[in-house]
Amino acid sequence: MTLPLTRTDTRTGVRTDTRTDTVNLAGRLAGLAERHGWTDRPAFHQGHRAWTHGEVHGLGARAATVLAGQGVGPGDRVVLALPDGIAWVVAFLAVARLGAVAVLVNPELPAADHAFMAADTEAVLCLTGPGMEDRFIDRPRFGADQLIALAPAADPAPAHPVDGDSPLYVQYTSGTTGAPKGVVHTHAHPAAYYDLIGWPLLGITANDVTLSVSKLYFAYGFGNAFVFPLFSGSSAVLVDRRPAPAAVDELVARHRVTLLYSVPSAYAALVADRGTGQHRTCFASVRAAVSAGEGLPAGLGDRVTELLGAPVLEQIGSTEAGHAFCANSLDHNHPGTVGRPVPGFEVELRDRDGRPVPDGHEGELWVRGPTVTPGYLNRPEETARTLVGGWLATHDRAVREPDGAYRHLGRSDDMEMVGGITVSPLEVEAVLRTHPAVREVAVAAVPDGTGAGRLRAFVVPAVSPAPTGLQEELLALARERLAAFKVPRSVSLLPSLPRTPTGKLRRHLVRQGAW
Repeated sequence: MTLPLTRTDTRTGVRTDTRTDTVNLAGRLAGLAERHGWTDRPAFHQGHRAWTHGEVHGLGARAATVLAGQGVGPGDRVVLALPDGIAWVVAFLAVARLGAVAVLVNPELPAADHAFMAADTEAVLCLTGPGMEDRFIDRPRFGADQLIALAPAADPAPAHPVDGDSPLYVQYTSGTTGAPKGVVHTHAHPAAYYDLIGWPLLGITANDVTLSVSKLYFAYGFGNAFVFPLFSGSSAVLVDRRPAPAAVDELVARHRVTLLYSVPSAYAALVADRGTGQHRTCFASVRAAVSAGEGLPAGLGDRVTELLGAPVLEQIGSTEAGHAFCANSLDHNHPGTVGRPVPGFEVELRDRDGRPVPDGHEGELWVRGPTVTPGYLNRPEETARTLVGGWLATHDRAVREPDGAYRHLGRSDDMEMVGGITVSPLEVEAVLRTHPAVREVAVAAVPDGTGAGRLRAFVVPAVSPAPTGLQEELLALARERLAAFKVPRSVSLLPSLPRTPTGKLRRHLVRQGAW
C-alpha cells in the first residue's frame, strides 16, 4: 500500500507533508496542535481578539500560497519588518512552510539599516506594515495587511521538505558594539528551545499565558512569545510596541498572565515609584518572571519579586545561541547569577589565551550546544573568529559559583582603560546605583581634549527634578567605596541612557560622551 504524501486536517484545511512533519517547523507545529487537541485553544491575544492554534496554522498554510504567488520559493529570503501581531506570526509560519528563510528585523530601525539588511540577505520580498511604503524601494514589497486579507481565500500549501539543518530564519545582532551581523538558525533549533528551556526549566504547559516585553524579532522574544506557546499549546499576549508600566499592569490583569518576560531596564521602570505592596493584586496570576538581556542590578530582583509575588529567574543567552544557554529555573534559582548551564549545553570559562580557568576565577564564557548558529551570513572571517571547534566565543565575562551557577561580570568589550589600568564599569555602576536617587547609571572612559580617557558617570535620576547636590553626593560615595583610579571625574544627569530596542546599553555610544 502506498501512503499519501500529504495529510489534511479537516477542521483547518492544513495540508502537512507526512514525510517532513517532524522537520519543517510549520508542518511540525501544525501537526502538534492537531495531535494534542490544541486547535481550538487560544494561541495569541491581540487587543480584544484571540486567535486559536488552528486559526494561526490554517492562515499560515494559506498565506504560504499567497507568498508563493509573489515569487517566494524554497531557500529564498524574506524580510519581516513587522511589529508584534498576528500578521507577524502568520507571515513567519508561511515563510517556514515554503522552505524559505525569514529575516527578522525591527520595523522601527532607520531606513539605512533596513536597506542594509535587505541587501545583505539578498531578500526576494519584504513584508512590511502600514506606513512603510517608502522602505525597501529597490526590493519587491508586500503589505502584511494584504497577506492577511488574501490568505483566507487561498488553498493551504503543504510543508516543503527540509532537513533539520536547513536555514529557517536570520536574526541580526543588536549592534551594541558596532554593525549588526546576520545570525542563521535552522528548522531544528526552535524545538530545542522548548525541549531544553521552556518545559524543563519553566514548566510551560497549555494553561500558561505569556507576556514578553522583548519583541518577536529578537532572540529572547522569539523564544518566549512564539516558540514556547506554539510548542506547548499555551498562549501569548502580543503588543505592537513596548508596553509602558501601566500597560503591563492592565495586560497582565486582563489576560491573567502567568509568565512575564522582560529586561532589567523595563523591570526597573515597573517597580519605580511604587510603595511596598502596591499594585500586587494585578499580578496575582503571575507564577514566574524571567530577566535577560543585561545583568539584573543587585536589589532590583528583590523589588520585582516583592511587586509580583513571584520569583525572578535571571538567564543569559545570545542571538548566536538562539536563546538561553545558562538559566535559573523554578527548581534552582540563585539570585545574582545567570544560573547553571542549560542541559544540553557545555559552558567553559577561558582566559585570554583560551585556557580553562578554575572555579572562583574570572574568565570568558565559551558555549557549545545544539542551537548555536552554524555561522554569520556572508561573513566567513567573522564566523571563524567567533566559532572555534564548535565553541561559541560569547565575549561575556563570568565567574563560576560553587553550586555551578555563573555570575555575570559584563562583556570583555565593556572594560575601560583609564591611565593604563583596566577598570570594570559595572563595579563603579554598582556603587553609584546604591544611592536612592539613582534609577540608571552608565560609566565609561570618555576622551578629554587631549585624547586621554577620563572616567565619567552618566546618571538617570529616580525623580525629576534631581535632588540638589546629587552629583557631589555620588562622587563622595565613589571616593568612599572605590579605589581612587575608579572614581569618575564627573557625573552628568540625563533623562535617559542610549539603549537598543531590546533594552541593552549601547556602551560604544556612552564612550562618545554624547548621543
